[in-house]
Amino acid sequence: MLMMLQDLLRKNKTAILEKWFHFILETYPANTATMMRKDKNQFTNPVGSTISREIEVLFKNLCEGSQDETCQASLDSILKIRSVQDFSPSKAVEFIFLLKRAIGETLKDEICKGSVVDDWLKFQSKIDDLALQTFDIYMDCREKICEIRVNQARAEKEMALRMMERMNPSKEKRLKEED
Repeated sequence: MLMMLQDLLRKNKTAILEKWFHFILETYPANTATMMRKDKNQFTNPVGSTISREIEVLFKNLCEGSQDETCQASLDSILKIRSVQDFSPSKAVEFIFLLKRAIGETLKDEICKGSVVDDWLKFQSKIDDLALQTFDIYMDCREKICEIRVNQARAEKEMALRMMERMNPSKEKRLKEED
């Protein structure tokens, strides 16, 4: 990536991150988004705080050209939240694509001038690669949730059977008692 786009991204980092966070909040119901927008405290608003913190890490790594374990951990933190919320798979991972919109709106004039178009296209490709990684992580999270639900159902079934056995002794036990 040429230094020009990288410099523009660094220079406009705060504006881009604010827009990206705002666009992500738009995926939530209005009252939830309002609360998440106002309260940045990690204890009273853990979801908003986590998303805000992790998108900053993702943005930094994308700008530096590294999509390593740090990106993986940030995506995992966000997707653990979004995978248990009432989102379809496409809506759960949509937040990555919203970065394109945030950058596009923030740097529209510079991109339209044409001096950074090629670099912008390459950077969008990096975002697309991150989106593919995001979907994989989302599916892993959903798979874990399904495993937890199955294990919980099994445990509940076993507990119910044990309770029934205690309440209703089996036929064999009754026959032994009759003898």
